Amino acid sequence: MLFRREVLEGIAGGRIDRVFRVWGKPPVRAGSTQRTWAGIIVIDSVTAVTPEEITEEDALQSGFNDRAALLTALSKSTKQGGYHRVMLHLGGPDPRAELAANDDLTDNELADLKAALDAIDARSRRTPWTREVLRLIEEHPGLRALDLAEQLGRDRLPFKADVRRLKALGLTQSLETGYQLSPRGKALMTYLRSQR
Repeated sequence: MLFRREVLEGIAGGRIDRVFRVWGKPPVRAGSTQRTWAGIIVIDSVTAVTPEEITEEDALQSGFNDRAALLTALSKSTKQGGYHRVMLHLGGPDPRAELAANDDLTDNELADLKAALDAIDARSRRTPWTREVLRLIEEHPGLRALDLAEQLGRDRLPFKADVRRLKALGLTQSLETGYQLSPRGKALMTYLRSQR
């Protein structure tokens, strides 16, 4: 599920506790979770609803000014299927965010991160890439993924998949546009430069 920035801000602030989607078959179910920059979103329930079942409270609790605005937005969907009410809440911070914020690393932790990068590079079907991608993000924070990928002569989607692998290690952070090194990533880059 994709969330607009203002919706995630509303969920994080407790103003939004539901969203509406047009789906043939819902891709989420009660109990599932989703990582976002705002934290872990927990799906409480997914219910098929008719337009008549959507209330003013639904509209307000999903970030719309009124029921008419919500119904208008739903009617503009290009997807096939029926309306679904998704009740949700913020389950807590994304553990990757806490990991990324930690730059107080021991020499052993830094060596372990270096070894993790070495292992990723060794398993890669192409030339080693982890340090090159980290360096590029360090030099160009906030640059679009497409522009970063082009600098490496790569396609955008595989490049973004690589950045997600680095993010899973807590080394990068997504911005509204592009990426930046996390405090953990900056500490690792300083360590890697000192090892040359």
